[in-house]
Parts: sequence; structure tokens; C-alpha cells
Amino acid sequence: MITRLSARYVLGYDGTRHVMFQDGHVVMKDGEVIYVGTGYDEPVDEHRDFGQSLIAPGLIDLDALTDIDHMIFDSWPSAETGPGMQWSEDYFHNRRRDVFTPEQRQKVRTFALAQLALHGVTSYMPIASEIHSSWAETFEELQGMAQTSIELGLRGFLGPAYRSGINVTDDGGERVILFDEEEGRKGLADAERFLDYAEELNHPLITGVLLPCRIETLTDELMRSTAALARERNALVRLHCLQQPTEDGFLLKLTGRTVLEQLVDTGLLESRLLIPHGVVIDGTDPAAHAEGGPLDLLARNDVSIIHCPLTSFHYSGMLKSFDAFAAAGVNMCLGTDSFPPDLIKGIDVGTHLARIAEGRRDAGKVSDFFDAATLGGAKALGREDLGRLCPGAQADIMVASLGDFRDGPVEDPLRTLILNGSARNVTDTYVAGRPVVVDGALPGVDLAELRAEGQRLFDQMVEAYSERDYRRRDASELFPPVYAGADALAGAAG
Repeated sequence: MITRLSARYVLGYDGTRHVMFQDGHVVMKDGEVIYVGTGYDEPVDEHRDFGQSLIAPGLIDLDALTDIDHMIFDSWPSAETGPGMQWSEDYFHNRRRDVFTPEQRQKVRTFALAQLALHGVTSYMPIASEIHSSWAETFEELQGMAQTSIELGLRGFLGPAYRSGINVTDDGGERVILFDEEEGRKGLADAERFLDYAEELNHPLITGVLLPCRIETLTDELMRSTAALARERNALVRLHCLQQPTEDGFLLKLTGRTVLEQLVDTGLLESRLLIPHGVVIDGTDPAAHAEGGPLDLLARNDVSIIHCPLTSFHYSGMLKSFDAFAAAGVNMCLGTDSFPPDLIKGIDVGTHLARIAEGRRDAGKVSDFFDAATLGGAKALGREDLGRLCPGAQADIMVASLGDFRDGPVEDPLRTLILNGSARNVTDTYVAGRPVVVDGALPGVDLAELRAEGQRLFDQMVEAYSERDYRRRDASELFPPVYAGADALAGAAG
């Protein structure tokens, strides 16, 4: 079947870079793009004209939230309530449990994947909180997510997250890391089992990868075993590190090495490594670029940095800077990491943070950030058929409307989308030529019902913080509202 998509603007690829066509067409057949340009007049089986819209490559989110929203309540805690976001020592030793049943966990996954699809993401690598599990993700959880991903039509690079330790608030309110090394070994076994499962499944939308948790929660043994497995299976590894100054302190205490020294010593730096955040490296410092400096080390080892600008911003951080990392030769890609999974909004915030970091208005070009969300992500994945619209590429496509009065006049279609809009402008997506989002909806998914169930699960998740808090405070104390309710005010006045 041959399908032609038309729109006022089409972002194609000329073999080197993205290029914009006006009144353009994208033609696809059997899941691949066969033509991008203008004036296509060959016979087709189906034609959709999106009018005042931009047709562009689908977005690649390599730190994609596959959980119920957490940023909305854990990005603003005070020094008093912040320690309550983690497990207590008592909970770790005596009471840890799964907050959700397996069925509820899969509903969480469905809710999250639906959000990714509706925000224009066509390829993703998942990130979810383990705080709500009795330890970490399991093979069965990711097996279920793979099936949901296939049903929805998203392209997933999947594996269960695993760890041998967890951040805990001790009885004095201080952050420590407690370990259960056997759980780490079980997690790695599940990760290898999932690699086998993905290989046997042999589905074009599912690729197995290795997703260990934060570096300070991994033992030296688990990191070395991960690197060995990655080499043996030629698997991608994504490891959260270089995101907090405290990482070096924890690792120096445990191993006598810094984060970068640990990556080198365990062999992970020589794996196909993706690192979310990287915000502890100051790329504006010339020393970072010197031979043997952190950016030189990352670039020489072909490490990809997954920049999550919206999340960094929400958590009062920033990358210094996107331009500096890219200038050093580090492959830059993008992730969302928390809610909303909106890479368009992330690009907008990221460009402004880059200008602040560099101290100049011409930093943080929209084109460089959009390249990171498409071409950079594809490079990190080793997939030259993703992140671009040209003959031979996968027909992974995003359509964003620019026809709403609130979008304002169109100066440049992509810049207008980024600065004036958000991923909520997305009306349609295709993955491997299959319609995934159609006219702002997911065919076969009752979004109203899913939203209601998501709210119930979110409320259940929030309430569970009380049983983990080292002071066992009520959720209303841990998460006070922006303004007190009128009834509470009336009661206080009485």
C-alpha cells in the first residue's frame, strides 16, 4: 500500500541535514519512506492532506517517562520534606513491598506509553521510578511493556532497570545508600533474559538494551558484569550518572574512584554507552575540553549524552552547556525523564538554558536541539534509518498542526512550533508507516477511562510515600497544596 501525506511544511533530509519543503509530500510504502519533496503525482492508494501543519520525523526520547507523573510533586520539596521522598531504613530492612499489583503496573505503563505517543514520540527508551517497587523492575514487567508497546505501535528500546543498592534516608534524616547485592545479580539475570526474549521475539519495534539504574546504586561487580554482557551481546547500555555532585562522594567512599574513573575501570566507558544528564560537567570550563578532560574522554569513547532540559530546569539544574558538549564532539540526544514527556517544550527550555549558560543569544540553536531529538537519538541507537525523512528511512512521522489561532503567525514552521507551541500541537503520528495517533486520539484506546484510572493509581502512589517516610508523615504533610482549602482556613479561623 502506497500512502501520500501532504502538508504546508515538510521537513525532509538530504543525506546530510534536515531541509524544509513548502507544500510538500511524504510518500511511504511497506513501512518505509519512498519519496520526500514536492510535486509528487504518481498513483497512490491513500492520500491525507494535513493542511497548515508541519510533517517531520518522529521524536526519539531516550529517557522516556514510563511511569505515573512524579515531577509535579517531587521537584519542589523543602529541606524538611525532601528526605521523605526516599525509603527509610526501617522500610528497606523490614517492610519493602510493591505498591502496585502486576496488573496495575501494566496499566501505569499503558498510561505512560499513551502519553509518549500523544506527545509525538515514535521511538523511546524507558525510565521509571523504582521507589514504588519492592526492589526494581522485573523481566515480567518489561515483557508486558513490550506487548503494550507493540499494541500501541511504538518503537521501544527496552530492558528491566536493575540495581544493587538504593538511596535511603537514615534515622537522622541523612541520605545513605544501602545494598542488597543478591537483588543486583537477580536484576542483571532478568536483563539478560530480556535480551534473549527480544531476540526470540524478533519484532521490528522491540530491541533489547541494558538499563542499569543510577551509578551510585551499582556495585563494582554489577558494573563490570554489565560491561561484559554489553560486549558479549553488542547491547546498548544507558546509565544515569554525572547528574549529581554527590555521586563522586559516594563512589570515592565505596570504591576509591570518581564516576569517570569508575566508568573507565569497569569497562563501561568502552561499551555503547548513553548517559542521561551530564550536568555536573562544566563544559564552559576549558579544562573540560583538554586532553584527558571529561568531555574529551566522552567524545573519544563515542558516549552519547541524553540531555533532559525540561527536567533539569524543573529540578533547578542546567547543562553547561549543550553547545560546549556538542563542540567537543559528544553526540547529543534528548530525553524527557519526567512529566510532561514533551520534547517540543524541552527544546524550547533547552535553547534558553543554553543561551544563559553561554551568555550569548546565538547559542542553543533550534536546529541543533531538533537534530538531537531526531538524528542524535538515531546515532545513539545505531539506527541510520530513524530520525529522518528520506527514501529508505523508516516511516516514523510526526504531524504538528500550526493552524490554531493561538499559534500566531508562522515565521519559520519549526521555530514557530518550538517557541509558540508544544507537543500538544501533534495531531498524528506514524511508526513504520502505521498510524499510531490519528486526529489527536489513539485508535482503540479510551483516553477518558485511561485518564481516570491513571488518576486513581497516582493517588495510590502518593499515599504510599507516608509508609516509606522516615518520620511516617501523612501525604498531606509531605505534599501540601499550593493554597490551603477554604474548609481548612475556616476551621483555623474558628
